[in-house]
Amino acid sequence: MAGLPGASGHVPSASPAPTLQLLRGAEVFAPAPLGVCDVLLAAGKIAAIAPDLPTLPSELCRVHDLRGHRLIPGLLDAHVHLIGGGGEAGPSTRVPPVTLSQLSRAGITTVVGVLGTDGTTRTVADLVARTLGLRDEGLSAYCYTGSYELPVPTLTGSVRRDLVFVDPIIGVGELALSDHRSSQPTLDELLRVAADVHVGGMMAGKAGIVHLHMGDGLRGLDLVRRALDVSELPPRVFHPTHVNRNRRLFVEAGELVARGCTVDVTAFPPEDDPGDSLYAADAIDRWIAQGLPVSRLTCSSDGAGCMPVFDAHGHICAMDIGRPTTLSDTLTELLARGQELATVLPIFTTNVADLLRLGHKGRLAAGADADLVALDDHGHIAGVIARGRWLIQGGQTVVCGPFERSAS
Repeated sequence: MAGLPGASGHVPSASPAPTLQLLRGAEVFAPAPLGVCDVLLAAGKIAAIAPDLPTLPSELCRVHDLRGHRLIPGLLDAHVHLIGGGGEAGPSTRVPPVTLSQLSRAGITTVVGVLGTDGTTRTVADLVARTLGLRDEGLSAYCYTGSYELPVPTLTGSVRRDLVFVDPIIGVGELALSDHRSSQPTLDELLRVAADVHVGGMMAGKAGIVHLHMGDGLRGLDLVRRALDVSELPPRVFHPTHVNRNRRLFVEAGELVARGCTVDVTAFPPEDDPGDSLYAADAIDRWIAQGLPVSRLTCSSDGAGCMPVFDAHGHICAMDIGRPTTLSDTLTELLARGQELATVLPIFTTNVADLLRLGHKGRLAAGADADLVALDDHGHIAGVIARGRWLIQGGQTVVCGPFERSAS
């Protein structure tokens, strides 16, 4: 029986998965706890989950012994700068693109790409191309059209047409509010974008959300509240991120969810000085302690995004880079603090999938995509399966992108 073997060398791209794979004896969280179960994978899907599934002939099925592991859905990260962020202090500060193994090492099997501040030297076309490239490399990948700015940069010249005709595009983002780098949108401008993305999403059968970058300006979430007051748009259209940027904004976010919005906390790098912000684990702890609805909270990494610190004059005085691994590190930290896996896991899985209307993601069930992560006793990633294909085994990367130097 095959367990979780270590990497045996560089693998330039994902190799075909066996037709059938049987994962034996893991404690399964779907994210609800199912107890110790076997999971049968077939053609990139979950075929069955049950205790003691029958053993199939070895020539048809590869068996993996996962006793002692917890098996969870692959993580969904709704905010990664797939082609790199930054550039706010000149061309030399442009962050490099994200690689396949940077995502897989974080347990991320579904990712959504954003542009960010720079919609000038970086384009929606570049973002769509990288999104499609990650699909070829083995992940499930989507993206937003647009950037911080208005008018919204698009691929086809229209937000609606982007959603209807460009398969990976599922919304607009990250449109900036309450930030000196934003286009200082008015209420009418925000409503027009939100209406276009909502109707475009309806026409395309997609999420149709506006993923909102929240700065630390005093206006906070005021524009979102006013948009809900004066329009018929459903609250689910607005998805503010970085709401743990400062404590005042975090309080506002807690109030906004009562109106039906879902909000997103960012897993800032742990070495960053938190100042008035909250680390993601602290924010999630506080959210749960305050009795706020866990179903209205998501967490993302801001991977490959530039995380600048500005002085009072808008000059950058320090800079860090977001890392996809902060997402899984946040989950590990929450478990180390004593949070129940079944309580916090939806923040990284089903809540994101439901908001993005990806019903085949974020859960372990027959018919769902075979996106799974095996955790060891300490909550660290021991294995990652994306669309039925192993990317991490024995804690080691076994598949990486075509331009990565090694699989370590």
